[in-house]
Amino acid sequence: MPVTPEQLRRYGIFSQIPTEILVPVTNVVRVVNFPAQSVIFNEGSSGDRMYLLEKGQVRISKLISGIGEEALSILNEGSYFGEMSLIDTFPRSATAIAHTDCELFEIYRDDFVDMLQSDRDLAYFIMWALLKTLSQRLRDTNDKIKAFFAMAGGF
Repeated sequence: MPVTPEQLRRYGIFSQIPTEILVPVTNVVRVVNFPAQSVIFNEGSSGDRMYLLEKGQVRISKLISGIGEEALSILNEGSYFGEMSLIDTFPRSATAIAHTDCELFEIYRDDFVDMLQSDRDLAYFIMWALLKTLSQRLRDTNDKIKAFFAMAGGF
């Protein structure tokens, strides 16, 4: 069943986009399912798509040498992740694991870039939303680093 503009509007990256501009995005979204505890992508792997979490929960983790998996966050329905791979070709910065059975919408970088190059209005809305997301995630990371140093007693 195809994804609708109304479904996409649940996600911050698409929430402010008018329906008529959002319709072409529905043509590049694929629905994928992952059973609980399966790896969606690994830290260090090449990223070529982002995900929108439609159903279930996803755990974002880092592998710490000598310790094991350290969960950074548990994402719930309505979240999205992997968006950095739409912007650059650097390796994934963390591992994403299906914490529960999940239904995800995925968007490939090539489709995303083609869409943005052909629709200036859509590009404006999406790039602005991505900037807001990246800014908020940087602020969250800064807060976590400050808290870590406070608990560790500084340098």
